[in-house]
Amino acid sequence: MIPSVATSSPALQPETQVALVDALVEQGWYVGRGAIDLELCGALNNELLQRAAYNGLDEAGIGRGQQHLLRKDIRGDAIHWLDRESAAQRRYLDAMSELQQALNQALFLGLFEYEAHFAHYPPGAFYQRHLDSFRGRANRVISTVGYLTPDWPSDGGGEMVIYHPDDPRQEVARVVPEAGTFACFLSETIPHEVLPTRCPRTSIAGWFRRNASLGGVLDPAR
Repeated sequence: MIPSVATSSPALQPETQVALVDALVEQGWYVGRGAIDLELCGALNNELLQRAAYNGLDEAGIGRGQQHLLRKDIRGDAIHWLDRESAAQRRYLDAMSELQQALNQALFLGLFEYEAHFAHYPPGAFYQRHLDSFRGRANRVISTVGYLTPDWPSDGGGEMVIYHPDDPRQEVARVVPEAGTFACFLSETIPHEVLPTRCPRTSIAGWFRRNASLGGVLDPAR
């Protein structure tokens, strides 16, 4: 049974949109602790763990289409694309739709779609440093990560490391994957990685997309 979730409080804290837009303009990335409603995080986390327990996730790869490869030496998570099946998914995606409108109004980005998937990292899993946009096809413009795991231990590992856009060796932030934290960054320019985790790590990775159609053919989301 897919968990339900109450809607008494906003999915994203009201001040998040303003702080996020300002941070994207100033430095290209944003991290907000407590930005996502914890009740929503709990419902999403339960749904993801249920899928993981019943083999309802797919091994994540790198690239897409004919270039899609499974490379455990690069990326070790398992995923499930959000499809609005549950009330919790719908609430989260509706919040991202509101954020998309705010980003378009403030920054004139022309974002037209949002795609997202659950991500489950078992102990030992990681994701090497990378950029989120596909080379030559900059359809992913802004990346988001919503963290779902409650009570993350101080020695749990699994942090997302954000690097300077002009020096991919210079660390500028380290994000603890605790429930309620929301990160957002420019997909084309901000290198990042997920350090090896010592605990099961749950999150939602997402991307605001611009239409990168070629020859009148709509560019697919995945």
